[in-house]
Amino acid sequence: MGKYKSQFEKMTQKPVPLLILQLALPTTVSMFVTSIYNMADSYFVGKINTSASGATGVVLGVMAILQAIGFMFGHGSGSIISRKLGEKDVESATEYAATGFWSALFSGFVLMLLGITFINPLMRLFGSTDTILPYARTYALCILVAAPALVSSCVMNNILRYEGRAVFAMIGLTSGGLLNIFLDAYFMRVLDMGIFGAGLATAISQYVSWGLLLLMFLLRKTQTSLKFKHVKFKASIIFNIITTGLPSLARQGLASLSTSFLNNAAGVYGDAAIAAMSIVNRISMFIFSAVLGIGQGFQPIAGFNFGAKKYSRVRKAFFCTLIFGTAILACVTVIVLKNAGWLISVFRDDPEVIKIGVPAMIAQCIALFFVPFQVCNNMLFQSIGYKFNATFLSALRSGLIFIPVLLIFSRLWGLNGIQIAQAVADVLTTIACVPFCVSFFVKLPKTDPADSGVPDESGV
Repeated sequence: MGKYKSQFEKMTQKPVPLLILQLALPTTVSMFVTSIYNMADSYFVGKINTSASGATGVVLGVMAILQAIGFMFGHGSGSIISRKLGEKDVESATEYAATGFWSALFSGFVLMLLGITFINPLMRLFGSTDTILPYARTYALCILVAAPALVSSCVMNNILRYEGRAVFAMIGLTSGGLLNIFLDAYFMRVLDMGIFGAGLATAISQYVSWGLLLLMFLLRKTQTSLKFKHVKFKASIIFNIITTGLPSLARQGLASLSTSFLNNAAGVYGDAAIAAMSIVNRISMFIFSAVLGIGQGFQPIAGFNFGAKKYSRVRKAFFCTLIFGTAILACVTVIVLKNAGWLISVFRDDPEVIKIGVPAMIAQCIALFFVPFQVCNNMLFQSIGYKFNATFLSALRSGLIFIPVLLIFSRLWGLNGIQIAQAVADVLTTIACVPFCVSFFVKLPKTDPADSGVPDESGV
């Protein structure tokens, strides 16, 4: 109980800027390492040929599906857990943790079996050409074998973060990421295993990461437990997890669909176009991970303090996160902008790939300055249980805006339209977030109920 009290006091009393930095640093490191090992796959595979490089972009859609399910259970249960802990209801928090984990693990096995059964049509769906298909199929089979670990790791990672124990999540994710990079080099450079080596490295690292994350729960480093005896397969609990996690499902699910549309649109211009857009998206995700890491550090603060009715801390945390995220993004983006051509050539030194990739990279870097505001809104609404707001806003960048923009722009301006579609979608998504944000903070009480001595009747 003393451990819980200490954690509660830290989350609800420690100065907000320091708390954000404390929680955001390990999550940002985790996001960076995750992005780096995804980029490492692209780097080593890119040394094979352009078709193999394009295969990583095709399989990205499969990974997005797995992450969509994992994040749905992870963010869904994690958001509820943080609010329950803020309300000092540890028993309910434990039930949600165990139910979310076991639901995700079972879903991972189902996705693995379905994906392996329909591997060829799945690769075609995500834009694979005849020349890319052999590479994509091999790589995807390895990723699908790791599906149970990948999906359920998303839950453990998010539970640790939402409990305010981001350092433990960082240990699991970064260890797996660093192992992936080492195995990529060993399997592909030393053993000459080709794209199968890259896929095998990812599968092994996913299971190692899964084991390390699980170890944190087995060693009782957490307030909640994943033991099966705590699972409550009640309709109300499952429904609550899924609906709270819908923003993540919408975001990642539409990202998978968007990958399919993007690869099919780019495929008209050959394997080089698919490879170029895949590389650009990997680099953009690396930049985006900086903001995402800061935002994930903000989530448990928002959930804990909203549950504890400390609304002034929710407000302060939102704007501190926005400032921190924008500052970090600016530094990383400037570096990438100045080295766009060289960065793309690192992954695939093909003049055609570089020619297509550089304009897309420049456009996305400029538009990324609009991203921190939308990320803060998404993280806020999901953490406090505003399901509609969070789901709608999460779906915009990944699909509801991006897909129509891509289809219209590709028809009007061909390859040039494809190169700028994501940048335009980012700007429009940020504009759409403004009324939701303003409305929420206008209604949010300026003082906390505990400070004013009156019951909370805000209705926010």
